[in-house]
Amino acid sequence: MAGIPAPGEVPGWLVALPDSPAADRMSAALRDRTAVRALQEVSHPSGRPWLLGRWSPGTMAVGETGRAKIAVVGEHAVTVDRLAGAAGRLKTVADLDGLAESLVGSSHLVASVAGCVRVQGSVTGLRRVFHARIGGAVLAADRADVLADLLDAEVDEQRLAVRLLNSFSLYPLAGDPVWREVSAVPTGHYLLLEGEGRSRTVPWWTPPEPVVPMAEGAPALREALSAAVDARVRGRSVVSCDLGGLDSTSVCSLAARGSAEVIAYTADGRDPMGDDVIWARRTVDGLEGVEHHVIAGDRYPMVYEGLADVDTLFDEPCPAAAFLSRWLAIPRLAAERGSALHLTGFGGDELLAGSPAHLHDLMRTHPKLALQRVRGFAAQRPWPYRATLRQLWDNRPYRAWLAGAGDQLTDAPPPMESPSLDWGAPPRLPPWATEDAVEAVRGLIRTAARATEPLARSRGQHVELAGMAAISRTVRQLGEVAGRFGLAISAPYYDDRVIEAGLAVRPQDRITPWRFKPLIVEAMRGIVPEESLTRHTKDEGSHEVEVGLREHRAELLALCEDSRLGRLGLIDAHAFREVCSRPLPPTLPFDGLYQTAACEMWLRARETATVPG
Repeated sequence: MAGIPAPGEVPGWLVALPDSPAADRMSAALRDRTAVRALQEVSHPSGRPWLLGRWSPGTMAVGETGRAKIAVVGEHAVTVDRLAGAAGRLKTVADLDGLAESLVGSSHLVASVAGCVRVQGSVTGLRRVFHARIGGAVLAADRADVLADLLDAEVDEQRLAVRLLNSFSLYPLAGDPVWREVSAVPTGHYLLLEGEGRSRTVPWWTPPEPVVPMAEGAPALREALSAAVDARVRGRSVVSCDLGGLDSTSVCSLAARGSAEVIAYTADGRDPMGDDVIWARRTVDGLEGVEHHVIAGDRYPMVYEGLADVDTLFDEPCPAAAFLSRWLAIPRLAAERGSALHLTGFGGDELLAGSPAHLHDLMRTHPKLALQRVRGFAAQRPWPYRATLRQLWDNRPYRAWLAGAGDQLTDAPPPMESPSLDWGAPPRLPPWATEDAVEAVRGLIRTAARATEPLARSRGQHVELAGMAAISRTVRQLGEVAGRFGLAISAPYYDDRVIEAGLAVRPQDRITPWRFKPLIVEAMRGIVPEESLTRHTKDEGSHEVEVGLREHRAELLALCEDSRLGRLGLIDAHAFREVCSRPLPPTLPFDGLYQTAACEMWLRARETATVPG
């Protein structure tokens, strides 16, 4: 077993214990397993150990009144006095809903009230909660491997096989921990730890009905995003940020309104069609006091560069592992410049561009308008006529769609011009997956299809929330790596309040083939320079993938030698090597390679790690 990460390996971890005699035993076990005696600790009102781990200074606020105690951990602006006041009004942990629905930022919310414990993460996968039964008690943690180490749990090979899928956003399987006996709290739920080892998950959040017109929704998003950025920037002297597409441009412009010095970074890729730098310079010209750095393409690592150097102990395979050195280039420069907080535009695409799958529901409520939008998207993408109609008239519930997806895992990938009106992208396993892997994934999908409900009633919201959950999990991992050199990675678009403001806007106002991200454009008028709001392009990065594969093929081929996935019987290592040794065929998406490389690298990193001390 690799062991619980010690300080210096990852920026931190958090465990919540029940208010029972088991808390003392589990606290002792945690200290023994980590070999770190100086763990941070917060006690229950009863005096028993409650929260243990390692968290960064300034990220935790705790308020207590009587038999109630509330802790908020992460990016927030909440005060101890506010939490103490809220604690004084609590009779049960269910009374915490009001506070949970008002918090600005991105954080874990934990409460201990009259012997019960509530542990809650964020709506997306950025602040996750895992749980496991250990020694007769249920423990919660923000990292799955912490619990796995206490259990001496092994990797669940069936769940690991799911991580070979393209796409990696298949709900609910994509978010399941890859450890046996460890579970994740579902989206929109909190974990309730009761006495005598009892626990259950309780729903607390549902997506808003998308009924708000643009005239009301744009100011609401402006207010939510402004508050999210302000909560992070306030009180700091220096912050850094990405400055590329419209999403990061909006965050950068909001940060520039504060008193902190803003340092913006733009990557100049090798794609001659890329125009991020052009638009970034226009934005900086329209703002005041922003220090701007452009990273030349020949200084920017390529995809698949530095694979052998990735040694971070993630608690699950990281889809970004294949381009981790590339992604970390800007955060490293920002940390060297003196920034301790780096703002990004992650989450903007899912929320602001939205999913055309909304047209499936719109066709049933506003058919004339929906047909106009369908024609527009079909002309742009382009979408084949028959396939578009087939998806529009397909009324299968999510369970039926999921079951059908399990039967098509080895089919040829759908064409690039396939419509996007379904419950999601049809998942595919790569051609090097073994029959055992296929059957394992198919079995898990069929089991999930018997009981799984979608993340929202409408297809569009479900697709958006599933995408947010998947990509935010990767952002969480990127933040862990950046934390090793003292930089916090921040993604305000993943804040619960920002997500609510965006999803509440009517899809016919938010998603259109004729305007690029109209919601953020209207929300940012008067904040983002007016010329920058006219942008309707987005750099997409496929050029760098092709070049990276060609220039760093040897690093990818090294993963084929004595493949750990091959040892487990999940891939045919020879077939994988054959694909890696030449240019990818048009029928194989880049993600297929990313996912396999991520799993292989994760297995290798776990086996070479040791328990600290």
